[in-house]
Amino acid sequence: QVQLVETGGGLVQAGGSLRLSCTPSGRTFSSTAMGWFRQAPGKEREFVTAITWKIGITDYADSVKGRFTISKYIANNTVYLQMNNLRPEDTAVYYCAANLRPSGSGALRVPRMYDYWGQGTQVTVSS
Repeated sequence: QVQLVETGGGLVQAGGSLRLSCTPSGRTFSSTAMGWFRQAPGKEREFVTAITWKIGITDYADSVKGRFTISKYIANNTVYLQMNNLRPEDTAVYYCAANLRPSGSGALRVPRMYDYWGQGTQVTVSS
């Protein structure tokens, strides 16, 4: 069984920074891409960012572009999300996800394109 474990969430003041990590455990797998999504109370899960595993092509939602950075460390199959200049509207549960299938442009923004999900980590930004 594959598990994705997210760490690094917490409470931070507006303008602050947090770094999330996502590491797989259990059965090994080869992902094509990794993504981060978030879900605020009463809202649908939304795309934040994604990165292709081999080449490292990245994609960001407009709401986080210039503030968030996704990166990967192949040696331990870990993906990171550096979040700077956080805003209260960034408050949500953040989920990492693994995509195992080659996907076309834009497909990585769609939650159903992902095969494995983490349990989520809470990020709260106070004003």
